[in-house]
Amino acid sequence: MMRKVFLCEYIHPEAYAYLKAHAEVIHDWDRLSEAEALIDRNLKITDEIMETAKSLRLIGIHGTGVDDVDMAAAGRRGIQVFSVPHQNSRSVAEMNVALMLALGRKIVRADRILRGQAGQSAAESTGSPESEMTDRMAELQGMELAGKTLGLIGVGDISRQTADICRKGFDMEVIGWSRSLTEEKARRMDMVYADSMAEVFQKADVIVVGVALTPETRHLIGREQFAQMNPKAMLINTTRGAVLDEQALYESLAKGEIGGVACDVFAEEPISAGHPLLALDNFVAAPHLGANTEEALRRVGMAVVQGVLNRLDGNL
Repeated sequence: MMRKVFLCEYIHPEAYAYLKAHAEVIHDWDRLSEAEALIDRNLKITDEIMETAKSLRLIGIHGTGVDDVDMAAAGRRGIQVFSVPHQNSRSVAEMNVALMLALGRKIVRADRILRGQAGQSAAESTGSPESEMTDRMAELQGMELAGKTLGLIGVGDISRQTADICRKGFDMEVIGWSRSLTEEKARRMDMVYADSMAEVFQKADVIVVGVALTPETRHLIGREQFAQMNPKAMLINTTRGAVLDEQALYESLAKGEIGGVACDVFAEEPISAGHPLLALDNFVAAPHLGANTEEALRRVGMAVVQGVLNRLDGNL
């Protein structure tokens, strides 16, 4: 008898074809109760969903974090939950660097200005073309990454790959902090050891957040940390939105207390068009694109599908 796996979100075509060849794929929520396993990308898997899924004994996470699953409820119901870490690390690391460059060279702001000018008539101009160009160049003056200091909050695989790109590509020094980092581990990772989060915020020109969302890390970074940053420093978050206190972030950016922030993740996703952060020129947003590459989707998709099938067959 073929296994029954619930899937209502996109996965890479190769992974989907492999799954379909080895299991009956259920897409209809009305048939959720038949599924032995569920593959989850962005769904919130609540106790109520598990109550409906009477046959469910396995949840495979298409990615790293398990924070979208009510783990206590899964434990009570004897449902195994697993994720596939490290498969998307390179893509997210490259996204970190892309956001650094977008912020440092004010690419998004420049694009908005040019698009606004494209719809502006000569009569709407407020000054001479020469004076407007001078003002624009001053407004869009950027910052090189070369020789700057990269600060890591969390030193997992994504952070380490980000650091590797920055060292080799921009000759950046790297300073890192995590609860489990020691001086010896930092030496092996070719980074300067910081004994506190505050030290990273005080010394780094660019800060990358790389911690999982847990009760302990929710709003880990807020008003106190933003106040410690260099006024020209930038912060990048591609991990989980709720690690940042978004209200404190908005206030610090609106006051110009920090140079800029780029987020690929938000406390509530998808982010609403009226979110106050989106109105700020020193803020860059993306809709959780870090792992959304052809290569990462293939690796993650195949890993979670194979993990589901192997566990259902008792091979893991």
